[in-house]
Amino acid sequence: MAFEKVYIPYGGYWSTPFCRWQGSFANQHSIVFAGDIARRALGERNISPKEFDGVVLGITIPQTSCFYGAPWLAGMMGAENITGPIVSQACATSANSVGLAALSIESDVNETVCVITCDRTSNGPHLTYPNQLAPGAKPDSEDWVWDNFGYDPFAKNAMIETAENVAKEAEITKEEQDKLTFMRYNQYLDSVKDDRQFQKKYMVAPIEIMDARGRKVLATVEGDEGVFPTTLEGLQKLKPVLKEGTVSFGSQTYPADGNAGIIVTTKEKATMLSSKENIEIKIVSYGDGRAKKGYMAQAIIPAGKKVLERAGLSIADISAIKTHNPFAVNDIYFAREMDIEAKNMNNFGCSLIYGHPQGPTGARLIIELIEELVSSGGGYGLFDGCAAGDTAAALVLKVTVN
Repeated sequence: MAFEKVYIPYGGYWSTPFCRWQGSFANQHSIVFAGDIARRALGERNISPKEFDGVVLGITIPQTSCFYGAPWLAGMMGAENITGPIVSQACATSANSVGLAALSIESDVNETVCVITCDRTSNGPHLTYPNQLAPGAKPDSEDWVWDNFGYDPFAKNAMIETAENVAKEAEITKEEQDKLTFMRYNQYLDSVKDDRQFQKKYMVAPIEIMDARGRKVLATVEGDEGVFPTTLEGLQKLKPVLKEGTVSFGSQTYPADGNAGIIVTTKEKATMLSSKENIEIKIVSYGDGRAKKGYMAQAIIPAGKKVLERAGLSIADISAIKTHNPFAVNDIYFAREMDIEAKNMNNFGCSLIYGHPQGPTGARLIIELIEELVSSGGGYGLFDGCAAGDTAAALVLKVTVN
């Protein structure tokens, strides 16, 4: 869908650092944690929760009492009189959540919606399902995170196999993936230069992790945890995970924990809530797509083409591109199909390097896309990312700096 009257206030967004699974955020209830961070972020931005007339919660991994979802989150944020839906579509959750909020603004259902995305891959739930027809009525069960990473019930393969399918069909070599990963690592390093000046534009930190009683500080998180010092030689030494494959542990992302928020509103309200009056951020269009069975990385192409068509743009009109790239294969394939240089994507970091907590992954990338466009004087930006089920979702934004 294309949008005419949907905006994001400059500075009206935030993200925690992303912490590798079983790291500092491993025991944080993701919804409670997101509520705490949202309340802090809004306070730091002098934005009252009372400004919101709607909320969207994006979450993909169940947490205790998540049945109460968005209304519970809104209450913890200090917006007790509003409600909204839960969105869950694996790593397309953020783009879908923002797209849904944009649709509610465009259709005059809401005026100002707070989109909160959160997930904790650490300590994911082990679920059981009644099955009275099984021998002894033994229940079915699954480990929500690991079993779903490892098996798509429709395509009948694991996530890594989808990357290998695309690599084989497109003749993408391990050498190409290693070089791309090393380049992405160096792009991430740009975001932490000068005492993390780029990240400080949006990141909520430091974050103190308390004990169960809330009395003792167990850890203080200053920035991302899990980014591994990377060299090209080190990547080249890693063997493919699968026999006769091309994807190593170095050229794929890793599970993580964290949360992020984005305010979606009207032009007038965005101007009022913005921390800089000379910057305008417009949501131009949303699009999704699906690849053939078992080829997840290819889904970014139909999603990207659809969102550009709806915006009335070509890839040549785009000034900055951010992708959710769980595998280096994704970006190599995207660059080839869109006829662009891979080096011109994912400046200042990407999920390949700093991990993916699923729900909030895209939100952080969208936020970084905005800040990159602001730093370069404005223009159109494209976010595009794949998700489970061989799907993808994309957004086009326009940033104007006066």
